[in-house]
Amino acid sequence: MADIAQKVPENVVGRFYVDATCIDCDLCRETAPANFVREDDEGYSYVKAQPTTPAEEAACLAAMEECPVEAIGIDGEG
Repeated sequence: MADIAQKVPENVVGRFYVDATCIDCDLCRETAPANFVREDDEGYSYVKAQPTTPAEEAACLAAMEECPVEAIGIDGEG
């Protein structure tokens, strides 16, 4: 389960976030490319844009469910 205390600083404000346990597997970027991007220098993903459509919301939820290290979380902010 993702830890909000370990949220990487590049995440945009909003419900979805990636924490420091990300292993740079690329799954979230493939599943929800409109919402996740890679931080190239450090080699991890972060949320570049919160979902704005039902399709993006579904893709982010799928990425969260499929993340092999559970590095994607929802913090409840709107």
